[in-house]
Amino acid sequence: MVAGRQMASSISEESGLRMSLRDRIGFMQGRLSPLVDGKIQAFPWDHWREEFPVAQKLGVRLMEWTLDHERLEENPLMTDAGRREILALSRLHNIKVGSLTGDLFMQAPFWKSADTDERTQRLREFDAVLSSCAEVGINIIVVPLVDNGAMENWQQENLVVSELLRRRDILSRRGTKVVFECDYEPAALTEFIARLPDDVFGINYDIGNSAALGYDWKEEISAYGARIVNVHIKDRKLGGTTVPLGTGNADIPGTLQGLLHRGYSGSFILQTARATDGGHAGAISRYRDMALALLENVAQ
Repeated sequence: MVAGRQMASSISEESGLRMSLRDRIGFMQGRLSPLVDGKIQAFPWDHWREEFPVAQKLGVRLMEWTLDHERLEENPLMTDAGRREILALSRLHNIKVGSLTGDLFMQAPFWKSADTDERTQRLREFDAVLSSCAEVGINIIVVPLVDNGAMENWQQENLVVSELLRRRDILSRRGTKVVFECDYEPAALTEFIARLPDDVFGINYDIGNSAALGYDWKEEISAYGARIVNVHIKDRKLGGTTVPLGTGNADIPGTLQGLLHRGYSGSFILQTARATDGGHAGAISRYRDMALALLENVAQ
């Protein structure tokens, strides 16, 4: 009888671990929709509602919202009616929208606005996004400091730091964290994030981007692992673009192992390559299963 209870307890713990890991794997909004104008990532205007039931059918319960600067004010996240609909769809399909990738900040970065009036407008947009996210329960906001949003000098970095520090109190009251996806090499990124308090600021670690830049994940996690709040899973070639998982230069098994051993307890968002045959839901399902198997292997 005792052995039976112990076995049942062990099975229950294993089942609970699997569900816990599964529920931490989410997808980038748009990955379950057809490409928009051939872009690998863009807000899926014609299909955003449909992604909720599709994700539910796949058993993926976590979504990261995407927000572009184009048509910003029309995005459902930015309207009262749209936010109500997002919350209703989330409840109906048991999908949590817990984070947002702010591509708009990369497309129109306030830290690169030379004109004062333009910078003021960009900061108003930033604040509006923070407020809208709080209303729908999005508590992680990814600010991409890459590509067009990459910080090019100390003046730009100082502007990012000073403006974000102005918003620390309101972020804290709302329970919101702003996390940065940055192309700095590990030592420089460690110095940058140290300028911002860890209660509301952190790092979004993108496995594929680091591989494309030729960075060593061991060095990165050792340097700033404690500040990683959100993780994007994708694969890229060195100096190249996104490719299917396992075909690029990212050491995904090693990186996931390093993150879990470092104590990372956040989400893993699939920002993976798009299906070439239009089977986007099938691709997310396969990638989810790959990521889950790797995470379970580490956790055993």
